Amino acid sequence: MQYETMKKGIFLERPNRFIAHVDVEGRQVICHVKNTGRCRELLVPGAEVWLERGTNPKRKTDYDLITVRKGEKLINMDAQAPNKVFAEWAGEFEPALTQMHSEYTYGKSRLDFCLQTAEGLHMVEVKGVTLEQDGHACFPDAPTERGVKHIHELIRAVEEGHRASIVFIIQMEEAVDFAPNDVTHPAFGDALRQAAAAGVEIVAVNCHVKPNSLTVFRRVPVLL
Repeated sequence: MQYETMKKGIFLERPNRFIAHVDVEGRQVICHVKNTGRCRELLVPGAEVWLERGTNPKRKTDYDLITVRKGEKLINMDAQAPNKVFAEWAGEFEPALTQMHSEYTYGKSRLDFCLQTAEGLHMVEVKGVTLEQDGHACFPDAPTERGVKHIHELIRAVEEGHRASIVFIIQMEEAVDFAPNDVTHPAFGDALRQAAAAGVEIVAVNCHVKPNSLTVFRRVPVLL
């Protein structure tokens, strides 16, 4: 996926989870943070960031914070990007794809995608990953009861005869593997291992990241 007009800046502070103050060419601007996660290891004062200019004249902020540099790594922290990236990659992920439905209602949840094939339905939930340490990516960075609920819906889908997958889109290139963040939310890790045992496919891919783009690179091992 590609972003439009980008501007480089220096992160100053994040007064709340929705906005950040960024220095752009010596001028402090308020921008929208497109990720409500904690992102404490990313948004540190002095970090190099890239902003996309918004196009809606009714917006309260002129920019969205998209990409941040963490050491030598470029990390995309746009929470809306993983679903867009997956949609572009879906035909490679599911070669038998004939039709794709997004925001698909299944049971009591709304799953990210339902991939239709000649063999049946393939339910897919997508999770964006920005948390890593020494090249090891993990999810979540904060407890997510909604994420646990989605996992159980996918288990039910398999029990009812459908295919089901959870795809972790790692929004950086350098990640070498992926694991659930059992320290932050052990229930999520337990549910993920239960899903794998039930036949839900657990997939993790890292991405090529540029300040203005994000594309799937390759699969990495999932450590459960």
